Amino acid sequence: MASRSKVTAYIAELQDAIRKLHRVKSAHIDSVRVIEKSRGNTVWKGAVEVFEIFGHRNSDRAYAWTETIEDPANSKRHITVLHAGAVNSPKAAVRTAIVEGLSDPQRFRIEP
Repeated sequence: MASRSKVTAYIAELQDAIRKLHRVKSAHIDSVRVIEKSRGNTVWKGAVEVFEIFGHRNSDRAYAWTETIEDPANSKRHITVLHAGAVNSPKAAVRTAIVEGLSDPQRFRIEP
């Protein structure tokens, strides 16, 4: 289990990504475990952090997490997905990021 200070730092890091990418302030609401499967195989497993966001014209919530990448200069990327339309849950945010990440990673703010 991660220490409280590591969890706090991780949440602050995600809030910073939300602030930079969406230009809004946020408050952490919840951490939700998500397992996404395709054809019986697990394709994504992890925690999605849920944030209330303030001042965005199209959404009042964001979902965020980090993923490890194979880049010696930067070992992780931040993913943030706004709650809007079909993206109405942490699981839907993961699905959307997977699908959209294949065709246009910048659309959902997948940032190295």
